[in-house]
Amino acid sequence: MNVLGIETSCDETGIAVYSGGRGLLAHGVYSQIDLHSEYGGVVPELASRDHIRKTLPLIRSVLAEAGITGADVGGIAYTSGPGLVGALLVGAAIGRTLAWSWQVPSIGVHHMEGHLLAPLLEKEVPEFPFVALLVSGGHTQLVGVEGIGRYLMLGESLDDAAGEAFDKTAKLMGLPYPGGPELARLAERGNPGRFMFPRPMTDRPGLDFSFSGLKTFALNTLNSELRNERDAAGTACLKADIARAFEEAVVDTLVIKCRRAVHETGYKRLILAGGVSANRRLRDRIRLVMEKEGGRAYYPRPELCTDNGAMIAYAGWQRLRAGQSEPLQFGARPRWPMEELPTL
Repeated sequence: MNVLGIETSCDETGIAVYSGGRGLLAHGVYSQIDLHSEYGGVVPELASRDHIRKTLPLIRSVLAEAGITGADVGGIAYTSGPGLVGALLVGAAIGRTLAWSWQVPSIGVHHMEGHLLAPLLEKEVPEFPFVALLVSGGHTQLVGVEGIGRYLMLGESLDDAAGEAFDKTAKLMGLPYPGGPELARLAERGNPGRFMFPRPMTDRPGLDFSFSGLKTFALNTLNSELRNERDAAGTACLKADIARAFEEAVVDTLVIKCRRAVHETGYKRLILAGGVSANRRLRDRIRLVMEKEGGRAYYPRPELCTDNGAMIAYAGWQRLRAGQSEPLQFGARPRWPMEELPTL
């Protein structure tokens, strides 16, 4: 079965075709970075309008790249949530309309399940069960995974997600949008020994996360240290050192919680997924920790870490081939607990 995947949950239009027999045939992503950079963040109404303009042309392009037509599509998967409600409705309306027109089944996919399953698109895939660390702009979650749809929430962010904290801290430091990747690049030039930031919620039991205080700590450090800087070069070094300290604090916190989750579950496999999973320092630390634990870490290629249609097509293919589909009506679920998903 060829499944067309449509991802429009936020500020990236992602389209892909996944074949049960041949794997990922083609995928494309249109980013709205230039559209939102003027405002320093995502403007929901502008995001929805841009999805309307870009989704159908991108579908045509991806189908052509895959060497198929609508007649070759056996099912359609679209992101139903979580995400921006207007953006979600664009993808849902287009996906459901195409499914009706082509007379094929369709299904709404959980955005975070898409991220969770993205590593399964690679050549070497983890066997169930495993621990999943999902880190993105809107979510930081540790999930025990026994199978598709068999999820146990082990811990999650109580306030800012890791990616959100990266973006907000970058904005406070005057870095351009999108801030998270800019802060990570700046951290590469920072002195790792100048500042020591706290590792939030690691001094107590549990697997939940909190990063809002870390963002405030970074801002207070910047404001305090700026008084001692007399030139632009000193200010640039200061910001790089703060970026380095911030990134190390976030990475250490995530690694400590992952180690705890592995010990608590007894699982020897851990997957890392979501936009922040592209962070090089985080990948390296997680890999080393899992090797010391006698296990292994898995993660998708960088282009499948951020929002994309491939993960939605694959997650939809898994559920469609199991006989799950949805009736003619469609909707969006801006908030959608992953534990509510049916098992396969």
